[in-house]
Amino acid sequence: MVVLGIDPGFAIVGWGVIDYTANTHRPIAFGAITTKAHTDFTLRLKQIYDDTVELLAKSKPDAVAVEKLFFTTNVTTGIQVAQARGVILLAAQQARVPVYEYTPLQVKTAVTGYGKARKPQVMEMTRRLLHLKEVPKPDDTADALAIAITHTQAAGTDLRDYMLKRGL
Repeated sequence: MVVLGIDPGFAIVGWGVIDYTANTHRPIAFGAITTKAHTDFTLRLKQIYDDTVELLAKSKPDAVAVEKLFFTTNVTTGIQVAQARGVILLAAQQARVPVYEYTPLQVKTAVTGYGKARKPQVMEMTRRLLHLKEVPKPDDTADALAIAITHTQAAGTDLRDYMLKRGL
């Protein structure tokens, strides 16, 4: 199963493509879509959309795993991230690739086994599971790979159903 993981944002969109076969994770490609500050926001959204369309065409994933939006303090930033997330979801829908959404708690639990793990722990486990020499940069890229791993651990399982029913 090939999974494209995406950590949505509007300045940086982390992405990672992994293959999960025979209980083994293998990184295929990873990186980030970046947009320039002080660029008209609608142009930034267009770039995110266009780059996501291209990424989907190149990677041909079986599934797209996207982090659910979670923000607490800056509503304006949250709205902008939600808009960027919207164009990402649209691109996946148009490519007819199923989309699965995971909360930060689900990602932490799937990757580390502990829902309150800190970011460095998640990044290190992601590195280990993918047999990488170092944690990918920027952090958004490592997060996207962790989201992809989460899908391989939860898709089609009782764990996914359990977490969805409880809103975790």
